[in-house]
Amino acid sequence: MKESTLKNCSSMLEAIGNTPVVKLNKLITPEHADVYVKLEYFNPTGSYKDRMAKTMIEGAEQKGNLKKGMTVVEASGGSTGSSLAFVCAVKGYPFKIISSNAFASEKLKTMAAFGSDLELVHSESGKIGADLIPKMVSRSVEYGEQPDFYLTDQFSNRDALIGYEVIGQEIAEQFPQGVDAFCGAAGVAGMIMGVANVLKNIDRETKIYVLEPASSPMMSKGYPGEHHVEGIGIGFIPPFLDAQLYDEVWDIDESEGREMCRALAEQEGILAGTSTGINVAAALKIAKELGPGKTVVTVACDTGLKYMSGGLFDKVER
Repeated sequence: MKESTLKNCSSMLEAIGNTPVVKLNKLITPEHADVYVKLEYFNPTGSYKDRMAKTMIEGAEQKGNLKKGMTVVEASGGSTGSSLAFVCAVKGYPFKIISSNAFASEKLKTMAAFGSDLELVHSESGKIGADLIPKMVSRSVEYGEQPDFYLTDQFSNRDALIGYEVIGQEIAEQFPQGVDAFCGAAGVAGMIMGVANVLKNIDRETKIYVLEPASSPMMSKGYPGEHHVEGIGIGFIPPFLDAQLYDEVWDIDESEGREMCRALAEQEGILAGTSTGINVAAALKIAKELGPGKTVVTVACDTGLKYMSGGLFDKVER
């Protein structure tokens, strides 16, 4: 009898991880390297941030910094807030999230659905400007200094890297023949550095490409700017960025990422958000440079269902 690969979970936290990779078939040509996308939207909240939320909370518990009855607090407008809200709901911790109207309403509603206390920092433009994230972080720090609050502090909490390294370990298992290149957009750079640490330890020749929005090229050109790609381009150098673990920084136009989102949905059946569009747009460029016989891997950061009200998938002239 064939052994089943299906698993029974004793809690929702055990449903995190073990996500599939899918080869792109219609968006590449015979002149491209093979391109694979790891579908991180198979995690419980539809994002790879579930991985880091779990390891940050469990790391705090193990260190004795987070105890029963305490309130967890974080600043996030991307998927980190939803993931922490989910983990806190399962573990029974109250959760205070500092976010903004600049982020998708679906994400804000998801955080609330998990029982979070939501506080918004208003963005006049409705976009992610250079000062928005620092304002949100400053507010979360104020709460974190109060008794019975625990600030997860995603911008410096290295327990997040433990969760992201598992993505690299899964990729290594899924590609025993090796990976020639991996690319990913950076917020705090936890995911790209966590994966890079694993892949570079296996083969130093694996190329790692860090991505950012072209309108906020902090890493590549040294200045921030406005954009509307949630979860990346935080307006300052990503705190987890390690020069020893990546080869190049590329900036990708936001409009190119959005167009790629529509192409992924319509041609490959992959429904994902704009950061994923940026990842795949870069992966296709890398694949064209490397040519046939090589393997390029990237990630689908989260599900496109989180962006249905924002116009990402509206039919437009193109």
